[in-house]
Amino acid sequence: MKILFATDHAGFELKEKLVVYVKELGHEVEDHGAFEYDENDDYPDSISKAASEVSENPDELKAIILGGSGQGEAIVANRYPNVRAVVFNGQCEVPSEKVPNEIVISREHNNANVLSLGARFLTEENAKEAVKIWLETKFSGEERHVRRITKIAEITKKIYDI
Repeated sequence: MKILFATDHAGFELKEKLVVYVKELGHEVEDHGAFEYDENDDYPDSISKAASEVSENPDELKAIILGGSGQGEAIVANRYPNVRAVVFNGQCEVPSEKVPNEIVISREHNNANVLSLGARFLTEENAKEAVKIWLETKFSGEERHVRRITKIAEITKKIYDI
């Protein structure tokens, strides 16, 4: 599977490590930058490149994007049709409640094709674990999830008149 990467300065160091890791997992990687640390870069520049490619081929491509929190990056990515970007900043534990693994749910239920990581909130090991689980988890294909994703696509078509 081909995995696209994109980040700004806040996620640059972690992206460099994850690119190597994802290659070691056996995936093809395409890096959309940042290619050097520049504290004045703007995340929409690199994120839009990866999101645009996923938008054009949402069933064949996935992207891992990074930023300080991952929030702004996901906002950019979700502007593109067919992109379902989710943010991960670390699994939350809620006392006395069973909390589902949000990485697994993002794939099984939402068929997320872009994972936005908050580099300032994750250790390298946390990020690697999240990426591995996300890449290994398949979309369930359950009717209720397909129905909901179809509704999202219909909203997008209406908004963008496509």
